[in-house]
Amino acid sequence: MPAFTVNPHRKDPYKGFKFRVTWDGRVVPAVSWVSALVRDTVVTDVRDGSERSLVRRTPGLTSYEPVTLRRGITFDHSFEDWAEQVWSSDAAVGSEVALRDFRKDVTIELLDEAGQLVKRYLVHRAWPSTYEALPVLDASESSIALETLVLQHEGWERDKTVAEPAEH
Repeated sequence: MPAFTVNPHRKDPYKGFKFRVTWDGRVVPAVSWVSALVRDTVVTDVRDGSERSLVRRTPGLTSYEPVTLRRGITFDHSFEDWAEQVWSSDAAVGSEVALRDFRKDVTIELLDEAGQLVKRYLVHRAWPSTYEALPVLDASESSIALETLVLQHEGWERDKTVAEPAEH
């Protein structure tokens, strides 16, 4: 079976430099880095006392690593606004957390070189556990100032309705 069914002439896998992140129904501007989507299932050893000395392995609990987003600092405040829903220093005592809507579903889309959607992943019930508003500032460097948002979540899944696009 070819690696690409619609485009059997294609031999190269998709590149990782064209993507977009969305939440609340809009693309989050300037995201330049997304960590890997990682799922890990614990291996549980099981042994029946009446059998010979044999350990069987079975899947245990599954967990998902946090998703980290980075972007150059702009005037879009969506990272900060979401982080402040989880905890805000300006809020009155007892209302530091916006419990009703601090969790969001996040979509991460991989695009091909022509900008066509090739994969979509849905990250469920995410919330920011870490917000880095400013990186280390160093006058001897010429790097971009990045802000970082670390998202805890309750799992992700690939959107199986996304089909391989025909290449022109």
